[in-house]
Amino acid sequence: MKQTLVTVLVVDGDIAYANRAHQNLQKFAGKKFNILWKQDAPAALEELQRNKSIDIILMEYYLQGKNGLELVKELREKKIDTPVIFLTTTKDYRVAIEAIKIGVEEYLLKEEASETFLPRTISNVLDRVRLRKQIAEAERNQVITERRSQAIRELIVAICHEFNNPLTAIKLTADAMARQDLEQKQKQMVDEIAIDIQTIEGKIKKLQNLDQGE
Repeated sequence: MKQTLVTVLVVDGDIAYANRAHQNLQKFAGKKFNILWKQDAPAALEELQRNKSIDIILMEYYLQGKNGLELVKELREKKIDTPVIFLTTTKDYRVAIEAIKIGVEEYLLKEEASETFLPRTISNVLDRVRLRKQIAEAERNQVITERRSQAIRELIVAICHEFNNPLTAIKLTADAMARQDLEQKQKQMVDEIAIDIQTIEGKIKKLQNLDQGE
């Protein structure tokens, strides 16, 4: 079975750690990883705007000139929704809470990101994001279906209303004519009109039943 290629952008001023992350990911047998590296926020932002193939970002929180929270906020403002995993050398729960609030998927200590834990975390995040998108798409489709059904119901009501008033007038006129002393040909025409009216009334009734879900 062919492995899916996962493109990972590592944003970290420490090239030694970026190389270590690269080695850890390449050793993992479950997926094939393509690793890109940028050392600071401006370079990362430029790469993300240019390169649409990036699947996930491994981001050091403490970046030169701009921290990870600021960079993620800027990405979201620019409608770049690539999932982000924060990497840091110390656990700061205030940062972790803020990261969760702005949609960062995971917050890991660098020492935890071993050759098995890091790639598995990436896989889990991608699976989670994919599931969320599938659910959101299903919900959008349901809303579209409901709106379409509502539009059809409103159209049915409008059609029935437009037909009912003139149909009632025609029916009253035909009934009045049927009570007159008519020639055979005239009576036949009035009878045909009555049959046509019944047919139209039957169609309108079916439309109304359709609107009511019967």
